Amino acid sequence: MAAESSFDVVSKVDRQEVDNALNQAAKEVSQRYDFKNVEAKIAWSGEAIEMEANSEERVKAILDVFQTKLIRRGVSLKALEAGDPRVSGKLWKITATTKQGIKQDDAKKVSKLIRDEGPKGVKAQIQGEELRISSKSRDDLQAVQALIKEADLDFAVQFVNYR
Repeated sequence: MAAESSFDVVSKVDRQEVDNALNQAAKEVSQRYDFKNVEAKIAWSGEAIEMEANSEERVKAILDVFQTKLIRRGVSLKALEAGDPRVSGKLWKITATTKQGIKQDDAKKVSKLIRDEGPKGVKAQIQGEELRISSKSRDDLQAVQALIKEADLDFAVQFVNYR
């Protein structure tokens, strides 16, 4: 009898990659002509990312620059949760945060998807903010990975601890 193989489905963001993307965006914002003399900036504010400029269009442009840098660094935009532009004094601000972990109800949706559409004999087990998928067949596990990648989930997923 073959031993069980498994992997974990997680939703984690590499903080260093987000930091690198933020630094690249800050550099571009400081150098671009359309951001000159408009008090435009992007920086960490605790665990959140603060973007500010003197108009709503410019603060949205800063968000767009930041999202472009995240994509180039391989960070899924599903992991970024940006708020709506708001006025604070004379500046417009957007606050963005990164989402970590899979919520309980999202884990249940993925588990149900695997039960309904995945190969038989594959087990999904919710463990805190991650999901452990196990099966006797490694081919079945790869089929489940493909199924999860194709599903239009509203959070970023990564596969770790493949054994």
